[in-house]
Amino acid sequence: MTSEARYVHPEAIVSTEWLAQNLGDPALRVFDCTTYLLYETGTGRPYTVGSGRPDYEAAHIPGSAFLDLQGELSDSASPFNFTMPAADDLAARVAAKGIGTGTRVVLYARKNMQWATRVWWMLRAIGFDDAAILDGGFDKWAAEGRPTEAGETRYAPAQLAARPRPGLFVGKADVRAAIGDSATCTINALAPDLHSGENPRYGRPGRIPGSVNVPVASLVDPASMTFRGPEEVAARFAAVGADPGKRILLYCGGGIAATLDAFLLHQLGYRDLAVYDASMTEWAKDEALPIERG
Repeated sequence: MTSEARYVHPEAIVSTEWLAQNLGDPALRVFDCTTYLLYETGTGRPYTVGSGRPDYEAAHIPGSAFLDLQGELSDSASPFNFTMPAADDLAARVAAKGIGTGTRVVLYARKNMQWATRVWWMLRAIGFDDAAILDGGFDKWAAEGRPTEAGETRYAPAQLAARPRPGLFVGKADVRAAIGDSATCTINALAPDLHSGENPRYGRPGRIPGSVNVPVASLVDPASMTFRGPEEVAARFAAVGADPGKRILLYCGGGIAATLDAFLLHQLGYRDLAVYDASMTEWAKDEALPIERG
C-alpha cells in the first residue's frame, strides 16, 4: 500500500498559496478554529479549555472568522468537553456562522491542525462536504510573511440542512464491544507516554485494551506544520496493523487529536472510520471499563 499511497481527496487540503490566491472568492468562508488545552495537575481534571479568540482578534488571515469549538459548537449539556451536538443542532449553529449551501469552507488553526480537523470531521458527520484544511495552518501562513489583520469578521448567516452520517462518531459501548475483534483496529492518537500509561493525565493511566498507537504528532512535519506525505502516513498506519479492510476506531483524550488521524486515513481511502467522541476523558474515569498499561 505504501508504494502507491496517495491522498484521494486533495480538494480537502489547501495550501497557503492556494488560499492567498482565492481569498477574494465571494463563496469562500475561512475560519480560525484555534483552541488551547491548558494542562493541570492536582485538580482532578486533565486540563481547562482556552479559547483561541484573543489570538484571533490580535491577528488572523484576512477575512477569516472565528469558530469557538467548545463555546459555540459543542454540546453544553455534556459532562465532557467538545461533545458533538445533535446533527440538526450543529447544522443550525454553523449555518448561523455562514456555512451552508453554495459555500466553500477552509478551516485553520494555530499550533496544531487537530482543531481544524475536528471541525472538518463534525461537518462531514452532518453531511457538509465542501470543507478543507489549510495545510500548515496559521503558523505556516505567518512564517511565510503573508498578511494578517486584527479585529473580527462575521459572515452573513447561511442555510444548511443536515444530512447525518451517524457512524462517524461512536460511544464507549461500541469501543468496548470491539475489544478483541480481529476485524477492528482501535487506534490511540495520543502521545506515547499517555498510551503506555507512563503519564496519568486522564486519571487511570493506560489505554483501551488492544489499541495501537499512531500519535498525531507523528503525522505532521514539525518544521512546516504540514501533513506528512501519503506514503509516510500510510506506512505509519500499516505498521500498527491498520488494514484498509478493517473497521478503524480512533480515540485520544477528548476526540480532537483522533480526528487528525481519521482525516488522513480518509485521505488514504479508508472507508470504515469512527471517532470515539469522549475518548479517555470518559474511559479512564469509568472503573467498569478495562484498561491496560505497558
